[in-house]
Amino acid sequence: MEETLKITNTLADPTRYYIYQFISNKHGTVSVQEIADLFTIHPNVARLHLSKLEDVNMIISETIKTGKGGRPSRQYRMSDTVIQLHFPYRNYQLLSDIALETMVSLGVEGQKALYITGKRYGERLMDEQKVKEGYMNEEQSFDHRVTMIIQAAQMSGLQPEFEVEGEKILFQMFNCPFKETAKNHQETVCQMHFEFLRGMFESVFNNIELRELGNMLNGCSSCSYEATYAK
Repeated sequence: MEETLKITNTLADPTRYYIYQFISNKHGTVSVQEIADLFTIHPNVARLHLSKLEDVNMIISETIKTGKGGRPSRQYRMSDTVIQLHFPYRNYQLLSDIALETMVSLGVEGQKALYITGKRYGERLMDEQKVKEGYMNEEQSFDHRVTMIIQAAQMSGLQPEFEVEGEKILFQMFNCPFKETAKNHQETVCQMHFEFLRGMFESVFNNIELRELGNMLNGCSSCSYEATYAK
């Protein structure tokens, strides 16, 4: 309870909340001066806000040498610590671990069922997006379909970035919603999430090939994928 109060008190300040929101979407590090300039506040005030966020482990900092002489620069970035606030208390992480352990214990058939279900949920996510968009498959442009996937990925908290090169879509995901569980069952969880993404893409593109390019659990800055669309 004490930790929860510290977090809620920290985020009660509107400026601090928006600073944290900015850092969570940054996909990299920020400096005190960058925050000061962006939010039009004095660097000492920016440093105070950043220190408050670091005190509750919402962000972390490190000293980086600039290579130009002078004082090293302190950079701030998102912490890997998961912040969860539930009233009343819920432990969805434990439920996730129990469910996954059960599927893994069933062997190949359990994993197969997990992948099929993961893809189905990706399709379901896009079905909900289609309803919002009034989507008609044969009438939508390539760009509109990509936009729908971006919006659905954002709603899912994946913190996505997309780049389109012709009929090729490069997709980066900077937040893995299953990261804590994946640390103990990387191959199984990552394959399930791959199928989830495949379900999303195939729901709006009838003929598309998806492949993984990088995985944040292997030291990459993001999980990245390439989707190639054939008309």
